[in-house]
Amino acid sequence: MPKQKTHRASAKRFSFTKTGKVKRAKAFKKHILTKKSANRKRRLRKGGFVSAVEAKTIRKLVPYNRKHKEVAKDGKSKASS
Repeated sequence: MPKQKTHRASAKRFSFTKTGKVKRAKAFKKHILTKKSANRKRRLRKGGFVSAVEAKTIRKLVPYNRKHKEVAKDGKSKASS
């Protein structure tokens, strides 16, 4: 079976924690910043996590990440195949 290709756009946008969560950057921080409050812009600087449902899709798009782990339903992590 041939190797699966990594979706390069996803690989650039998402990173993985050691526990297998998928990290992402917040949106709406690139332009039109004058009307946004300082508090709002400060909150947008911090990253966020992807929901569990979307994380499953992203793991398929970025299959060969070394920090990539699947989290089982009981909370323990297992190495992905």
